[in-house]
Amino acid sequence: MPKQVDHRERREAIARALWRVVEQRGVTHLTVREVAREAGMSHGQLQHYFASRQAMLSFAMDFASEQTTHRVARTLQPFGDRPHPREVLRAMLTETLPLHADARATSRMSAAYVLEALHDEHVHARARDGLVQGRALVEQLIRGAIAGGFIRPDRDPVTETNLLLALTGFTTLLELNVIAPQDVLTAVDQYLDRLFENDQSA
Repeated sequence: MPKQVDHRERREAIARALWRVVEQRGVTHLTVREVAREAGMSHGQLQHYFASRQAMLSFAMDFASEQTTHRVARTLQPFGDRPHPREVLRAMLTETLPLHADARATSRMSAAYVLEALHDEHVHARARDGLVQGRALVEQLIRGAIAGGFIRPDRDPVTETNLLLALTGFTTLLELNVIAPQDVLTAVDQYLDRLFENDQSA
């Protein structure tokens, strides 16, 4: 059992090193050798944990998704066991955007993964499956909010899901300092206020 825990910890440490390479030096430096150097190990040591660059990148992306899920859960803790669906959607959206250091690291990791997916069929399939599952979860939440009287029944859940996910496009504007984080949060809150207007759940 201790060996398994250590193996997982080392893989997570490598994943974090990969995030730092992407965040600080960019995708062009994303090589096994560069990540090994950042992780403080030899090229051979790293290959003991990941047989290929693709395997390393896929694990790093999965780990990034796990960390985003944990951040969403922490954000929702003050709202109890049954948080309002508006708060759930807000947490899911804001923790995807690069609004603080941890989210910025995982956001840049996601961007690197998408670039890789454009040129690798296997990565493309995994990335697409992940996005399809994520989108389905958001649509499920919106459908549940409509059924529960939180959102007007004449709202189309498919369109509202697409509009909400379109807000993740703020990532580029944030990264290039086109707009300020507070302006993004204002836009997110105004969208959610419109989505949840006439909330009949109270």
